[in-house]
Amino acid sequence: MGAMRTRRLPGRHRRATERQATYGEVIAVKEFRALWYGQGLSLLGDQLAQVALAVLVYDRTRSALATAAVYALTYLPSILGGPLLAGLADRFARRGVMVACDLLRAALVGVMALPFMPFPVLCGLVFLVVLLSAPFSAARAALLPEVLEGDRYVVGSALQNMTNQAVQMLGFAAGGAVIAALGPYRALAINAATFLASALILVTGVRRRPAGEHAGGRPSMWTMTRAGARLVFGDRKLRTLVLFAWLCGFYVLPEGIAVPYAVELYTGTLPVPVITGLLMAAMPLGTVVGAFLFSRFVTPPGRMRLMGWLAMLSCAPLIVTAMRPPLEVVLGAWVLSGIGGAYQLAANAAFVQRVPPDQRGQAFGLVQSGLMAAQGVAILIGGYAAEKLGPEPVVALSGITGLIVAAVLAMIWTESRGRVRTQTAT
Repeated sequence: MGAMRTRRLPGRHRRATERQATYGEVIAVKEFRALWYGQGLSLLGDQLAQVALAVLVYDRTRSALATAAVYALTYLPSILGGPLLAGLADRFARRGVMVACDLLRAALVGVMALPFMPFPVLCGLVFLVVLLSAPFSAARAALLPEVLEGDRYVVGSALQNMTNQAVQMLGFAAGGAVIAALGPYRALAINAATFLASALILVTGVRRRPAGEHAGGRPSMWTMTRAGARLVFGDRKLRTLVLFAWLCGFYVLPEGIAVPYAVELYTGTLPVPVITGLLMAAMPLGTVVGAFLFSRFVTPPGRMRLMGWLAMLSCAPLIVTAMRPPLEVVLGAWVLSGIGGAYQLAANAAFVQRVPPDQRGQAFGLVQSGLMAAQGVAILIGGYAAEKLGPEPVVALSGITGLIVAAVLAMIWTESRGRVRTQTAT
């Protein structure tokens, strides 16, 4: 590697390259604001539906497994369709893909809001709505590095992540009360309106960029999927970053069994739906705090160094549930777990830097599908185990297993970074 030496920048220029961006700089970018507002609107509508679904299923079945199974079922379309449909974000103009997905989802959810719609049809419509989130998310993720460059991308990702988690926290905490007041069909109508509003914001706030050029014309979707898989899983560093992303399956599992856990924690003071909302809001709250601290006070190189430690923190606090603590302790542990989840910002930034721009949509789509699979499978397993063992030991076991996996990934990541520094020095 001697002939391929990397010239070391003088200290002054190196510090300039690593300068931290500010939230003000990022918010000043009009296109980012459009992506930010649109995502927040549509997510708020989705949270109302999720809370209603979880409480409704458990009220009818009194089964942790059934509740977790329905919750996990919402991940299935992204798992199946993500690897293929995500390539649309590289094949066509990304803003156009996002707007089309928003309009289609608005129409489908509008049909779902009709009171006479049979339950099997509703399930099919839910499947299609979630399926369309795969190309939308891939297009948005691939477009963001074009809108924000350098450390602005990390800060913008943090701001978007904080907003998403805050919206989830608000939706989970207040969703039960809102649905009790409006009813499920009006909540679905609101969800349809948020998709229309998101499409309007994207059309007016994001400029159109042409689709990327592909050598030899436009390849088939299957060819693009295979190429994306070779890129993501054929590179050791990318593969490690992907596994860091999929680690979330371990610390998201508790949300899937939040309703039966709330029943266990019920003491007569707070109703079960309120306890459920508090539990489901705890991790998003921690994620908001962690993302702010991580992006605001940690330098770009420091984020890479801390990534492994924070990944372990995302799982370790869950172990305390083995002692069956009261609600206050459980909430504190879940908030701390959410703070550790801020490591995803560093993993995402490193992933973007290593993936070619014309393959970002497909690469993000593959990672997102695996992310959905990891969460869905974890929640389904957690629901089954909670039926047999109870929710507290299941959450603790998830924390222990996740901590072990995170420690292994942290060692691999530290080793790969050390190898890169050695090669750069020589």
